[in-house]
Amino acid sequence: MYLIRVCTCPILLLALLTTGCISGSVKAPVSSRDHVLESEEPARPATPPRKKQQGDFYVVQRGDTLYSIAWQYGLDYPLVASWNGLRPPYTIYSGQRLRMKPPPVKTTARKGTTARYTPRPNAGKPAPQAVIKKKPVSAPKSVKPEKPATPVKTAKTTKTSKTTKTAKSARTPGPASSAGWQWPAEGPILRGFDSSGDGKQGIDIGGRSGQSVRAANSGKVVYAGSGLVGYGRLIIIKHNKNMLSAYGHNQSLLVKEGNSVQAGQVIAEMGSSGTYRTQLYFEIRKDGKPVDPVNYLPKR
Repeated sequence: MYLIRVCTCPILLLALLTTGCISGSVKAPVSSRDHVLESEEPARPATPPRKKQQGDFYVVQRGDTLYSIAWQYGLDYPLVASWNGLRPPYTIYSGQRLRMKPPPVKTTARKGTTARYTPRPNAGKPAPQAVIKKKPVSAPKSVKPEKPATPVKTAKTTKTSKTTKTAKSARTPGPASSAGWQWPAEGPILRGFDSSGDGKQGIDIGGRSGQSVRAANSGKVVYAGSGLVGYGRLIIIKHNKNMLSAYGHNQSLLVKEGNSVQAGQVIAEMGSSGTYRTQLYFEIRKDGKPVDPVNYLPKR
């Protein structure tokens, strides 16, 4: 009995050790592997929230004007006003939905009605051919030769004056005149006009912080604020029914909406709002489309 107990103890001890190693080798790698996978997974950058689109409409926000909304969409403000039945002074309200595309054309046809085809009594039969009778041709009568008409005398001075007026009216108009326009700020042009650009289509004028920004022409301030993304503190001036000008990236605004300004009047201070350097963004739009301001400003 003594010899049997001595021989069986190592066997039991070996079995216990083997079982412990097997159970330990199964549990350990699972937890460690999950930990490695979680730590090696790259972190995804948070996507910026997108502006909610509401089809062909825009919801008016606080501080918006009809001019700033049309400017942001690249449209002519009289079109936007006509699409929404607005009349001067184009008053809009916060939360109001404005149509930003032409309204659909209304049709006069009623729903559920279809046109019916009623066959004629002789449908399917060939129409009888009409008989055309020709009139007898009579011999031509002798025609007496007419006397030549006497020439009518006209004043040469009348012809000369008419042709001169016609030639003047037929001339094509020249380039845009710079009368009434002046540079909004002193400084070099950092970026010129690019009609093919996808972004802002104006010019950047360099300068120092706090430098005076002047109205390029007389008009009325129709927007003054910072609600348009990418323009910083912006001023929009309406000069007439067709012409608007904009002044962006200002440090401070010295005029308010509704103020009348004269050409050369200080309206803002140059700054770097909405951009990375001190500059003035200047743009002119005619009938809602950007034009090269250099063609309107006097030569330096």
